Amino acid sequence: MAQSPNLSTLKKNMAPYEKIDTKSSVRQLINTLVPLVLLWYAAYLSLSVSYWLTLPITIIASGFVVRTFIIFHDCCHQSFFKSRLANEILGTITGVITLCPYQQWKHSHSIHHATSSNLDKRGTGDMWVLTVEEYAEASFWRRLAYRIYRNPIIMFGVGPIAIFLFSYRFNHKGAKRKERINTHVTNIAIVALYALLCWAIGWQAFVMIQAPIFFVSGMLGIWLFYVQHQFEESYFEHDEEWSYINAAVEGSSYYKLPTLLQWITGNIGFHHVHHLSPKVPNYNLEKAHNATPPLQKATTITISTSLQSLRFRLWDERTKTFVSFKDVRKLVRKPSAVVAEVLTPRPDLRSEGK
Repeated sequence: MAQSPNLSTLKKNMAPYEKIDTKSSVRQLINTLVPLVLLWYAAYLSLSVSYWLTLPITIIASGFVVRTFIIFHDCCHQSFFKSRLANEILGTITGVITLCPYQQWKHSHSIHHATSSNLDKRGTGDMWVLTVEEYAEASFWRRLAYRIYRNPIIMFGVGPIAIFLFSYRFNHKGAKRKERINTHVTNIAIVALYALLCWAIGWQAFVMIQAPIFFVSGMLGIWLFYVQHQFEESYFEHDEEWSYINAAVEGSSYYKLPTLLQWITGNIGFHHVHHLSPKVPNYNLEKAHNATPPLQKATTITISTSLQSLRFRLWDERTKTFVSFKDVRKLVRKPSAVVAEVLTPRPDLRSEGK
């Protein structure tokens, strides 16, 4: 898809909103970490009353873990503090809280931003997405693996354990020395923090508090990342047609959340603005959106409409939309015929104003 002149100027229009306000950053740090610590302590005190009182407190605390992750996320983009060192220090600390090694995540996430929606550069920092054609040509075992991966129970139930407890604990092949050291430091700090808490309140109490916080915040984190790129008329193109601006504005959604949830998720619902300019601090994302009319035309999803994304499993290059497994069930039975149909060029429905 060609990049329109209006879209090409959007990136430049973000410059005023990329300015970091240190006071706003410090204020956000305080109104995030202080409530998180207090809620964790309140959850501990509530154990002596009833675990049914503890659970609601841990759910609220998990929201502040998500908000902590947004701060960590901004540090990775060097958009929380003006000082690179300050971002690295705070990023490492918040990485311990969110179980994300700063340097490792920063590296993979930068690749995600540089290749988001590019069909020829998938695989790092993003969700596993197959096209209809790829699924049709895949072996039985690859199709099975993909179906398991895209199953909501696996993605949001097993996903937090697989990603945060296991995947992030190891360095990837080819990781640079600084990244490897940071991963080890993060792991040691997590073990030390958890050991200290277990010593202070007992391992049973620790598990009863931290387990629900971990699962709820992990599921919310995966959900936010999933839903903001997996909507019906998203954007995916091969490298020769791919555009960074189009990928940002058309391949990332505006997740319109209630005010409280927007605050707790650090405005990350304005994901199209973030992908357009990662240097915009989270507290300026809404301002940039409201001040830029073209950005207000981004695909808007709500909590209710976002649930539909659970059935979007494969990208159809013909219609430029996500489709469900049910829509392509015949692929398994007659793959050769369907692949031939898939390879038949069809008009870009988006360009026709679909």
